[in-house]
Amino acid sequence: MPEIGFIMGKSSSGKDKIFKRIILDEQLKLKTIVMYTTRPMRHGESDGVEYHFVTDKTANEMEAEGRIIELRSYQTVHGIWKYFTLDDGQIDIKKGKYIVIGTLEAYEKFCIYYGKEHLMPIYIEVDDGIRLSRALEREKKQEQPKYAEMCRRFLADCIDFSEENIANLGIDKRYFNNEQLEDCIEEVKKDIIEKLTR
Repeated sequence: MPEIGFIMGKSSSGKDKIFKRIILDEQLKLKTIVMYTTRPMRHGESDGVEYHFVTDKTANEMEAEGRIIELRSYQTVHGIWKYFTLDDGQIDIKKGKYIVIGTLEAYEKFCIYYGKEHLMPIYIEVDDGIRLSRALEREKKQEQPKYAEMCRRFLADCIDFSEENIANLGIDKRYFNNEQLEDCIEEVKKDIIEKLTR
């Protein structure tokens, strides 16, 4: 039986909203972790909540110490941004059940690190037109909108989350979040209860 539910999906698929609702659900009693990034903090974010925000120097030191489980580097229009999970004691599969959020690549690294049998993939699917509209609305609200980066991320997701990559990782179920967020959350919650927390 898996101990780690792993939420993933393309940018603006609503995975962050779903993740937040799942971790607040007291019925599920899931622990979570906070990942690390070197990207700048966005408006409305807090250090240690969405991510641990660290410098490139700190990230390089952690990597040299062999403490990084998975790391992704993205060449953005603002420089290289890193996102990573640190083996810092936040996860102990012998002592709890967890819900985490990340990319398809991060999911693969988790499978390698912990063993695929310990993970439950939760792939959020959204129509590309809806995603693009959501991304644009979110970016407009930023103090300094980064539209070029939004477009780069949208196009990169089409490659990173290709059907071939999804199939290669054995992900055969999708949770659709085109318009009905509540329905999507309920379906995710039902499967978590059945497969992860019983």
